[in-house]
Parts: sequence; C-alpha cells; structure tokens
Amino acid sequence: MEDWVKEGLENARTLESPDNWFIRTAPGLKVFKQIAANAFDALPDEFRDKCQDLVITVEDFASEDMLESVGVTDFYGLLGLFEGIGLAQGGGELHTGQRPNRIWLFRRPILDYWAGGDDSLGDIISHVLVHEIGHHFGLSDEDMEQIEAAADR
Repeated sequence: MEDWVKEGLENARTLESPDNWFIRTAPGLKVFKQIAANAFDALPDEFRDKCQDLVITVEDFASEDMLESVGVTDFYGLLGLFEGIGLAQGGGELHTGQRPNRIWLFRRPILDYWAGGDDSLGDIISHVLVHEIGHHFGLSDEDMEQIEAAADR
C-alpha cells in the first residue's frame, strides 16, 4: 500500500467524531442485546406489563428448524420470530412442561436489512421487536399490516 494511503487511513482513524466510520463496526451480540433491551424499555408500561413472562433472545441467525417452521429458506430472510402460544390463544399462564413465550431477534439479517435501507438500526430493531410482541398478543401478520397501514395514514 502506498505510504500516502497508509498515512491518510491513520489520520482518518484518529479523528474524534461520532461519525468516524473508520473506527466503527457493526454491533456484536452484547451491544445488539442492549439496543433491544432499550427498545423494550421504551415501550409503554401497559404494553410491557403484558410481556412479563416473555423471553427475548438475540442470536446471529435463525436455526434451520426455525426457518423451516415459517417456510423461509434464506438465513437472511428472517429478522425475528415468535415462539409460543399467543395471549389471545390462552398463552398467558405457563403450565407444567410448557416453555415460556419467546421472541427471537436475528442480528445478522437485521444488520443486512439495515445496511440496505435508510432506517436507523434502533428503529429496525424496535419495529421487529414490536412485530414479534404483536404475535405474543395473538395478532397475525395480516392484523399487524392493517395496524401499520392505519398508523401511516
């Protein structure tokens, strides 16, 4: 590499600015989990109160079984997933041997979606989280599309 290129890169890396993309990296699992926790904490109290037993898990990708369960073949094609029994279907109380309702957020597909668009990463994580919580409440994808369309009007 040419000396002037090396010097330019070194100078760029030492800039003290929050917009210095020479030193920024995509958030790892730990930071991603914190962004998701902050998004959850920002939800209204009455919304969060209905999620007391809900487990939120962040992984890099969905498993093959998860993808298969929703008919997705691309590991980057699933941003989040709800597992369990929705509250509207009687999933409010845990019974012996029953797993708690769980929301999965998949870091790498969300980062890929973020890289290809104009929305902030926090907005995307919040959107996926709220969408999956909607399933916890018993809403279908069609129900949530109608709610989002009404909110955009």
